[in-house]
Amino acid sequence: MRTYSIDLADVRIDDAFWNKYIRLVTKEIIPYQWNALNDRVEDADPSHCISNFQIAAGLKEGDFEGWVFQDTDLAKWLEAVAYSLSYEPNQELEAQADAAIELIGKAQEENGYLNTYFSIKEPGKQFKNLKEGHELYTAGHMIEAAVAYYKVTGKDAFLKIVRKNADLICDIFHTKPYENAVPGHEEIELALVKLYEVTGEKRYLQMAKDFVDRRGTRPNYLSEESSHLDFVDVWHDANPYVETYGQSHLPVRQQKTAEGHAVRAMYLYSAMADLADAYDDGTLLEACEMLYQNVIGKRMYITGGIGSSGFMERFTTDYDLPNVGNYSESCASIGLAMFTSRMAQITRDASYIETMERALMNTVLSGIAMDGKSFFYVNPMEVWPPACMDFTSMGHVKAVRQKWFGCACCPPNIARTLASLGEYASFVDSNQIYINLLLGAKYSVKFGEQALTLTAQSELPWNGKYALQIHSADAKSGTCGTVSLRIPTYAVHPVVTVNKEVVSLETEKGYLNLNRYWKDGDVIELSFEMPPMLMHANPLVRADAGKVCIVKGPLVYCLEETDNGENLASLYVEENTPLEEFFESDLLGGVTVIKAKGKRICGKDWIDGALYEPRPVTFEDCELTFVPYCNWGNRKTGEMLVWVNGMH
Repeated sequence: MRTYSIDLADVRIDDAFWNKYIRLVTKEIIPYQWNALNDRVEDADPSHCISNFQIAAGLKEGDFEGWVFQDTDLAKWLEAVAYSLSYEPNQELEAQADAAIELIGKAQEENGYLNTYFSIKEPGKQFKNLKEGHELYTAGHMIEAAVAYYKVTGKDAFLKIVRKNADLICDIFHTKPYENAVPGHEEIELALVKLYEVTGEKRYLQMAKDFVDRRGTRPNYLSEESSHLDFVDVWHDANPYVETYGQSHLPVRQQKTAEGHAVRAMYLYSAMADLADAYDDGTLLEACEMLYQNVIGKRMYITGGIGSSGFMERFTTDYDLPNVGNYSESCASIGLAMFTSRMAQITRDASYIETMERALMNTVLSGIAMDGKSFFYVNPMEVWPPACMDFTSMGHVKAVRQKWFGCACCPPNIARTLASLGEYASFVDSNQIYINLLLGAKYSVKFGEQALTLTAQSELPWNGKYALQIHSADAKSGTCGTVSLRIPTYAVHPVVTVNKEVVSLETEKGYLNLNRYWKDGDVIELSFEMPPMLMHANPLVRADAGKVCIVKGPLVYCLEETDNGENLASLYVEENTPLEEFFESDLLGGVTVIKAKGKRICGKDWIDGALYEPRPVTFEDCELTFVPYCNWGNRKTGEMLVWVNGMH
């Protein structure tokens, strides 16, 4: 039986590390992104998103502007709003969201169709370019937002809008021309599962299953689509459709390796996991497990970034993980967190949580500035700002976060992820709670009919100290149930006590299952060592041969020019000397800095400016300062480096 996330209204995160991000959501991120959607951010790429809806609704004159999937920015913004309202009620923000939903309703066509690009630019030609048109992808994000808004507020206006659209999709995609059709960009599949869960309407679940089952079958609808007489050319791309790009090269149960566009892949795998659970489909779950192992074993960066190629934003081949010019889109790591969260819920295996945590705490957080007002689309492993030039192989890499993007899928995706962090933190079933993320929080749950409040205090990720206090309404007899505490693989010499008594560390799939009658005031404490470590990559990762990376617990560290001077590529870590750590409360909102002894290639012998000479390499001693990768780029603009030359 699958576990479930606790309702966000029953989770209150209060954590020294996460607060500096979570508390930005309502205060800074949501208002800033609303201004961006309304084109009110100075010197930022225009969004046109709200304007497109106003035009489609007949409230103003004009033409569609922006990308074909521009509607999704508003959908993800509304989803973030919904999650934030669950733990931070805000009448003004809710009224703003209601007005936006009303605007969406006015833009919807009579038959339920909802997409401003095709309503404005190609009226009457819907679903004539599934591989590029993103109509089903856009519908999926609208559904996710509407479900979230309904669950939090109880208001069904948005839900009615998306149900009308979903009903149209279910009808059309079971007619003869579309019997083998699938979305070009996956997303609607997982959204339809969510819609089924709140409505009980099985046709939505069946439509999701049909889309997944059809993918990669023959004839391949997406490969043949451009030959259709009524095909609408959206992007005017002369290149042929690449089946691996959209994971349509094989039926999903036959796919063994993660291929193509990384975001699309993760959304597909998330839907596959949902459907494997809903239909008790062991073959589908087995495919998910195999794909996951390929990702984490051969195609994922140590930061939880995925999709190494800037061309097609895609996976390439095993162990191809270049540091210069890698892509690692923020949305891809969000998708990885979505997929691994689902797999953990189904399998109750904490190894999936390890990957989820790594993606969330490194690449996803790297994607947003610490003031919540600028963003990375791409999350590089190495940055040399002068080389980040347009119209080169480094054109996609930015040395500074951007105020907004013309293609702005990542900023609102990060917003909805941060706002919904409580859904990742723990899972529950009838009489069991799984503690996934060791963060400070308060959980309100029920074991059977008995109410419990669990208050967690945490010193992670800086120190291995975590405590969970139980508050039971039945103080005399207690409440029977199981607290399943995740013991991270990075925990060195872990010790768990209940009311100061040491308990045996016999874990099951990474969780310590503590089953007993819990009484008011009971305390579970976990302590462990979490020293910084030098990590090496598999020798088959050519880009990292002879290099090292520093990791402390779930956090990956990096060098910045601000602390270490220019030309970071000339630095070496002395691997046989100890690492030292120092907590600096005034730096980057309070972080642990790691110091290492190192060497720098001496440049004084090259002051004549010669480019190539048979001169010996000489070194000078230096001290290297590492900061968390998630915080890089929040001070001065400069170089950044994750994998550093090693030296014995």
